[in-house]
Parts: sequence; structure tokens; C-alpha cells
Amino acid sequence: MNIEKFTPEINKVYFIDSYSLIHILSGKGSIQVDFKNYSDWQEKAIFLEKGQYIKFLSDDFEVRKIVFSDETKFYNKEVRVLFKHLISLGYIDLMECEECQNFLSETVLFEGAADIIDISSKQWYWQNPFNANKEEYQIIFDTKDIIDQEFANNLTSLDLVGLINDRGYGAQTLIKDKIGITVKNLMGAKRLMESKKEIAFTDKSIQEVSYDMGYNDPSYFNRTFKNATGQTPKEFRENFDFENRDLFAQTVLELLKEHHQEERALAFYAEKMNVSVKTLSKKVKAKMNTTMGQLIRSELLYSAMQLLQEGERITSVSERLSFEEPNHFSSFFKHYLGITPSEFLSKKYHK
Repeated sequence: MNIEKFTPEINKVYFIDSYSLIHILSGKGSIQVDFKNYSDWQEKAIFLEKGQYIKFLSDDFEVRKIVFSDETKFYNKEVRVLFKHLISLGYIDLMECEECQNFLSETVLFEGAADIIDISSKQWYWQNPFNANKEEYQIIFDTKDIIDQEFANNLTSLDLVGLINDRGYGAQTLIKDKIGITVKNLMGAKRLMESKKEIAFTDKSIQEVSYDMGYNDPSYFNRTFKNATGQTPKEFRENFDFENRDLFAQTVLELLKEHHQEERALAFYAEKMNVSVKTLSKKVKAKMNTTMGQLIRSELLYSAMQLLQEGERITSVSERLSFEEPNHFSSFFKHYLGITPSEFLSKKYHK
């Protein structure tokens, strides 16, 4: 097990080449994992498997990364639930796992400490994100294993489920019931994500990527990709800008950090960037895979939690963040975090 603490560069792609736990010690703003942005990562331990990447969309993060060298551990079906993501990040909620917090504390974390993987998988099952029993989870993750192996082979849903041994055909109904999407959609999402990686991180031609992803017709691949992302593969490659990392995202985030407490209007930020609101919105979506509204909300929520942690009264936080009334602030807070500011404090949803 290798443990590293570091301050990541803004907007840099960090590739994951070994099974890893990411523990964000401090910082605000969003993170991006496999082209999806997340702003609700606070108080969570995030698990990433080989082949994924993470980007930090702010310059004030401090991160602890724990890399696990014993790969045989990850063939264990009880453990794979942490790393083999279905529709979101694999994580455990540290506020609900005292044993996890103890392991990740500065004083306890060392070689030979309690096994964080076993602790975390136990916590994950306790969180029970899809309200399934363990046998149902094994069927779901057996299906995901096969999707990860076969996504480029043009299997039908029935072909796919037929590969899940003798437990087979109940998988389609089970996955739709527990996860809310079909096996076909899971397969499509995997193929799209891998297509994005090939386009963003390699210099392969678009035609070559389309063949590698199991498409016989590059024109059909282009249409399918654009329908899913709103961009052609060529536009996606240019906008992701892996090699150059242009300053657009950094400029937007710096403006938000400086002005989010007083300014919510997209027109304000568009003027600062010397573009139209439409252009700003389009470029944020293309380059950051999110919206300006989501970025503003993320900054507001983080500032709110930080101010509450520092002992500010709810009425004072509401005023500082330019809400008209404290009850408007409380409603906003609960809508996006699921708890009121009072509950956040009383249940100690902070370090």
C-alpha cells in the first residue's frame, strides 16, 4: 500500500493505473471523474479503478491518495462493489463510518493498520445504495463485469444476460428495478465513456476509434456520438483540450470563487469573460461537462458549509451569501444537500 498526500494542479488529468482510494482533505469546487462532474464529494472516500481518471476543477485541493498494490484483493466479489461503478462514483460516507474515519486519520494511517478495503466494503453494503440484497448485488455486478469485457463486441441484451451463467435472465428486470436503467443502457454508457477516452487521450483517428469500439460504420459512430454528447467526436477532442489545458475553465472558476457570494446572474460572468451568455453556457458545457448554474450552486453550497463549520449563524450565512431571507437559504441548502443547515450542524456533518 502506497500513501501519498499532494496538492493537485487545476484541470490536470490524473490517470489511475492502480486501484486507489482518493480522500480529499480540503478544497472546494467540483471534481471530474470519467467526464462526469461531482460537487458532492465532501466527507466521502472515493474509490477508483485502473483506467479511470480524476481532474480537480479548482486550485485549492489537498488530497490523500492510497494506492493498493495487492491486486488479487480486487477479484473478491465482496470488494468489487467499491471500484466497479455503475451510474456514479464508488464511495463510502465517512460521516456514517467511524471506523473508516479512524483509519484515515493522520494518527492511525500506517502500514499494518486495519484493512480499509474490508472496512469500506462492509460500509458500502450497509449504505445499500440500490436497496438490494447481497445475492442481487452479485448478479448486478456480474453483469457489469461482462459489460466491461464485452462492450465493443455488439452483444444484444439477451446475449449479454446469457453470459451470466445459470442465474441469467432475471438480470434485466433486476437491474432495471434496482438501478433504474436497462442492461442495454448500461452497455451503451460504457461504450460511450470508453469512446470519449479514446478520442480525448489518444491520437487515433476517429475512424480507428469507431472500429475499436465495435462500430462498422464511422458515419454511424459520429451520429451516435453527437446524439449522446451534443458534439461530434472531432469537436469533443478539441474542446476537452487534453494536451494544452487552456485557461477557460480556470478563468471561470476564479471568477466564481471571487464573486459567487454576490452574483448569480450568468450575464455578469459572461460580461467578465467578454462573451455572450449563450456562448459562455455552450463553452462551459463543452469544456467542463457541466453548466454555469451547477458551478454557481457548487460554490454556494461549499461556502455555506464552510461558514457554518466556522461558527457563523444561519442568518449570517444567509446574508453573506445574498439570500433574501434565511428560510430561502435553508430551502436551497436542503434541496441540494438533503438536510437543513440546522441538521448539518446538529448531526455534525462536518469534520
